[in-house]
Amino acid sequence: ARVHTEVRNVQFLYDDGTDAHFMDEETFEQFGLPRASVEDELAYMLPSSTVQILQVNGEPSGLQLPTSVELAVAETEPGVKGDTVSNVTKPATLETGAVVQVPLFVNVGDRIKVDPREARYISRA
Repeated sequence: ARVHTEVRNVQFLYDDGTDAHFMDEETFEQFGLPRASVEDELAYMLPSSTVQILQVNGEPSGLQLPTSVELAVAETEPGVKGDTVSNVTKPATLETGAVVQVPLFVNVGDRIKVDPREARYISRA
């Protein structure tokens, strides 16, 4: 039994609460994956973002996010002016619902780069 694996680019369409829906960017074929199986990745994906999907024997088996994604900060405590302590962080909720620790100078509305694999702030976008 030969295992055939392939990585394809897919576009995230929407999440209906049960399944996350995607479209293959080459064939335009649409398919759904159980939300529970991609919940961690969904926290860093906006509709229409492109991600890679690993297919094993033609069946989708997992998502691969880029090493960094740009997302807007939806909610966080106001920044503190003049605070120069560099390693102090605060939680920020991103537009996708993910929560990451960010430096104190990051404010609501800022776009930031995040490493989705480690849920880690990289920089302002």
